[in-house]
Amino acid sequence: MENCDIKVTGDKLIITVDLSKRLRPSGSGKTLIIGTTAGNAAIPGHPGVKLGLNVYAPLDASKAA
Repeated sequence: MENCDIKVTGDKLIITVDLSKRLRPSGSGKTLIIGTTAGNAAIPGHPGVKLGLNVYAPLDASKAA
């Protein structure tokens, strides 16, 4: 996982991503990756439950709608 933190509190999954960070351009070069699980991540204490997360922004902010 990069720039994302997950924790389980009771029956709630809490996901935290620092939106002020920009990690790198995506593979296509069209977006900037902000946070990612880099595939599916296991949820602690919940066998078989997975999370797949990608947070990204346009590479050129002037093109954002």
